[in-house]
Amino acid sequence: MVTIYDIAKKTGFSPTTVSKVFNGYSDVSQKTRRIIMDTAEELGYLPNAHARSLTTKRSWTIGILFIETSGVGLLHPYFGGVIEGFKKVATSKGYDLMFVSKDIGGKKSGYLEHCKIRGVDGVVIVLPDYTDPYFIELLESDIPCVLLDQESDSKSTVYSDNVAGSIEAIEYLYSLGHRDIAYINGGQTFAGEKRLQGYMQGMQKLGLPVLPQHIVQGSYDYTVESGRIAMEELLKLDTLPTAVFVAGDNFAIGAIGAIKAHGLSVPEDISAVGFDDIEMAKYVTPALTTVRQDTYVLGKRAADMLIYCIEGGSEIQQAVIPVELVIRDSCRPL
Repeated sequence: MVTIYDIAKKTGFSPTTVSKVFNGYSDVSQKTRRIIMDTAEELGYLPNAHARSLTTKRSWTIGILFIETSGVGLLHPYFGGVIEGFKKVATSKGYDLMFVSKDIGGKKSGYLEHCKIRGVDGVVIVLPDYTDPYFIELLESDIPCVLLDQESDSKSTVYSDNVAGSIEAIEYLYSLGHRDIAYINGGQTFAGEKRLQGYMQGMQKLGLPVLPQHIVQGSYDYTVESGRIAMEELLKLDTLPTAVFVAGDNFAIGAIGAIKAHGLSVPEDISAVGFDDIEMAKYVTPALTTVRQDTYVLGKRAADMLIYCIEGGSEIQQAVIPVELVIRDSCRPL
């Protein structure tokens, strides 16, 4: 059986330092922690989780609650990058990850009950839903929580700068000479509301009229099909916009399909800008100009904040992650 002494011998660090890494002490550098964790994995070392829990009064388990109503589930483009970033930080500090659901052992229960039964040390909540009473119950408990893509007065939060990204998209279209800029809005979510706010602010800042018929409400699920349906509404107008800003890349891909189906071309007839920079954005024709949100950084920042709370930090933090306009081929100057 591999012991901490074997790891100490191979890495050159003291057994005390190795023990500190597996017990989550904060006075070990990330570089040292990474070397020890990598060596432990290489040697096949399995720390005694029960003994570690008795020593530290923790389960060393973090719950992941992903409230996603579109039916896409773990294939949601926002999810993969966020969880990859979150996992990198959490596992480097000795935590296991566990998905949280409402149902345990075939019976109906709540998120809070699940967390208590499993003894999680904290929970990261992705795409929170304030209409869900089970979520509110968890939020009001004493279990450390960090919210991704939401605002809160009681818990730490991490989200992209949706407003600034939307304003930048409008300013870019304006710089190309566009004045009639339509908008396909996302669902009634935190990000959707902020992106609409950014569109309105960007248009007003540049002195452009915001026409009611130029704002089309897409569905909550941000699918390609719902983007196509929303664009169909804009294409019924007597005077077409010269550009459309779209609240999500899946929406934008659907919108481009609708434009082409009407015998028009992107960007020759209508320019298009998306939001998110999903993997597919650079492979569609034309390649999609979009606002990139860094989901990996969102996840890493959320993990740092949650572990801070688990280790006794009491300050409520708010992190707004910058976004970036990625210019490709779906826009043209007038």
